[in-house]
Amino acid sequence: MAGIVVVFDFDKTIIDLDSDNWVVDELGATDLFNQLLPTVPWNALMDDEEASFAGKSIEDVAEVLKRAPIHPRVVPAIKAAHAMGCDLRIVSDANRFFIETIVEHIGIKDCFSEINTNPTRVDEEGRLRIFPYIDFHSSPHGCDLCPPNMCKYHSSHMLSGEQGLILERIQASVSAEGKKKFIYLGDGSGDFCPSLKLGEGDYVMPRKNYPLWDLICKNRDHVKAEIHEWSDGEELERVLLRVTSMASMEESSSELFSVDCKFEKVNGCP
Repeated sequence: MAGIVVVFDFDKTIIDLDSDNWVVDELGATDLFNQLLPTVPWNALMDDEEASFAGKSIEDVAEVLKRAPIHPRVVPAIKAAHAMGCDLRIVSDANRFFIETIVEHIGIKDCFSEINTNPTRVDEEGRLRIFPYIDFHSSPHGCDLCPPNMCKYHSSHMLSGEQGLILERIQASVSAEGKKKFIYLGDGSGDFCPSLKLGEGDYVMPRKNYPLWDLICKNRDHVKAEIHEWSDGEELERVLLRVTSMASMEESSSELFSVDCKFEKVNGCP
């Protein structure tokens, strides 16, 4: 199944809540965070130690992340798709430390070939720093559908090199490798832009009754990919494995047709 790429959002898709909110609430920083939120961009606020982590250590943050709730069928679903040969990737507006801590803890880090998210580092004082994927002050991505720090599909011409390119870059790279089909899973409004960039033969799996689902329902004529909704981890597993099987059969049929055409040409058939 080398031709199938499965792209996962993270918050409310792989885990069952928003990881930023989970950490802020569990560490007792909710009141200060909410006070500052009207005047400070979300990504910058998550980089504020007192506003997001209440001055706790990075070890405290990691322990909170390891307690993040996840539906018991999500991990088996991801492992099954990986075992089937799908190329799994994460594209998320969370951050690298949060995502890597959780996926490593639940044993699925090696299932993903790539994680695209807001970068992090630990500074000299042992403090977790969180940065925007795109420096939206100097190099805006130019997409009105997405938050300023990340467009999950593309960037504007103002960005240099491949900075900011996510799904667009992935599509180009896998196309060069001969991979053809995409399956995209997400829940939020930031997942709508990349969903619009999927083509016929691709699949989008929006979480039912979440912002992505609502946007797709209002703009069905603009979505070319097949739509397969899900509501919880049990349904995510069932739908994902059904869709990967469908995509695999279509891929096999396409390859067989290609071989038949080559055979006919070799034998002089029209």
